[in-house]
Amino acid sequence: MNLTDPRRSGPSDEDAAAPVELPHVLVTVAEDGTLTATVDGTPFASPDGSAWTRATFGPLMDAITKDRTIAVRVEVRENDGSVFIEILRTRKPRRAAAPTENPVPETRRSRHARRMPRLAEVTAGGFVPGEDVAVATIVSHTDATGTGEARTLIDLDDLPDASTCEVILFGRTSGTFAVRPLT
Repeated sequence: MNLTDPRRSGPSDEDAAAPVELPHVLVTVAEDGTLTATVDGTPFASPDGSAWTRATFGPLMDAITKDRTIAVRVEVRENDGSVFIEILRTRKPRRAAAPTENPVPETRRSRHARRMPRLAEVTAGGFVPGEDVAVATIVSHTDATGTGEARTLIDLDDLPDASTCEVILFGRTSGTFAVRPLT
């Protein structure tokens, strides 16, 4: 192996931002559906004193990761003995567009020349409230609502032929997978 190979890449910005040792979150699911959570062995209680449940898994992960600003290793132990392990990564910060040095004043013609997007709504249920929901062909992401429903708007002009297109909504925490026609 040639360590001085110029094609060898160094760590990406994303890798450099992640800690070497991730906090370990252990979630144990009781038979009645209540959850107990620990972070590096320390119990993590609900801020309002109520029990965590499957329905509050999203808010639990949001609280532990401080709204996805901290990457964690999550291990979920079901009461039937099955184990699910996942790394919840931080969300990439959104970058604001840099202002141009000489901004061009908006004219009446430029306001009217703007294209109005043609949008289609795609909805599916069964998601964990608050979970990150991927929208494929991955054109965007959305979050599930407090009732576990995900909603997204898709600009039809961004797709090659919307009449034959299908959309996939994938819950990154629950694994819920919904395929819907885009009509």
